Amino acid sequence: MNFKTESLRLQLGFSPCPNDTFMFDALVHSRIDTEGLHFEVVMEDVETLNQKALNGELSVSKVSFAAFTRMTDTYQMLNAGSAMGMGVGPLLIAKNPELWEGNPNASVAIPGKNTTANFLFNLFFPSSKNKKEMIFSEIENAVLSGTVDAGVIIHENRFTYEQKGLKKICDLGTLWENETGLPIPLGGIAVKKNLPEELKAKIDRVVRRSIEFAFANPESSVEYVKAHAQEMDEAVRRKHIETYVNDFSVDLGEEGRKAIEVLFHKAQDAGLIQFIPSDIFVKQKAEMSNG
Repeated sequence: MNFKTESLRLQLGFSPCPNDTFMFDALVHSRIDTEGLHFEVVMEDVETLNQKALNGELSVSKVSFAAFTRMTDTYQMLNAGSAMGMGVGPLLIAKNPELWEGNPNASVAIPGKNTTANFLFNLFFPSSKNKKEMIFSEIENAVLSGTVDAGVIIHENRFTYEQKGLKKICDLGTLWENETGLPIPLGGIAVKKNLPEELKAKIDRVVRRSIEFAFANPESSVEYVKAHAQEMDEAVRRKHIETYVNDFSVDLGEEGRKAIEVLFHKAQDAGLIQFIPSDIFVKQKAEMSNG
């Protein structure tokens, strides 16, 4: 494959959620040096992005880490752009928790079968079989209306469920943290494995530069975030960003990589994947010069 890297257009998939629009605003609106890279944005909910990546449709895309365990033949993970941390996990919520507790037939809404949220739910509630897939933004109302007995919520719904009268059954992220002592890896930026190593490293640098710009200039992304957010309350949008964009977003580091590797091991133990590849992560420049 022959790539012209000095002026290259790539498809970039990410969600309309505030953490993603905050991180990518500078890249999308050329507020930073993109090193000759140009990106065509594909903005979809994370489960749609998971499916597109599983089909190999996008050059660069936000994906759930659980889905990433099943696409390592075609994608690697960037070191920048991840949503990961302590106290950021999906929540299992209900209107009437007593309908859920001790009832393996209780219905539960999940934000897509390929999401890390569903992976964690299966990990800690393996006997629950009555699951219904929904777009994440529909789950709160489904629980409120009684369409389902419980729901696994992600993104900004973490900050709105209580004011709607819903109750937390448990925090799936806390269960993970108690078991592993590691941050929960929710989603990251995957890049096509067959791109040249130098190009993948460049994409990694540009994504990191965009996030660093966002941190240094938080007001610059306000309108872009607002234009695409599900939740219209500014305080909720700000809390969403503060929760899901952190040091792990700038660079996974040793702890972040370890958390992802543990997720892979748990996926293997659960029979979801057969093996764990050695080249999960894009090589950074120093690694490339040493390798």
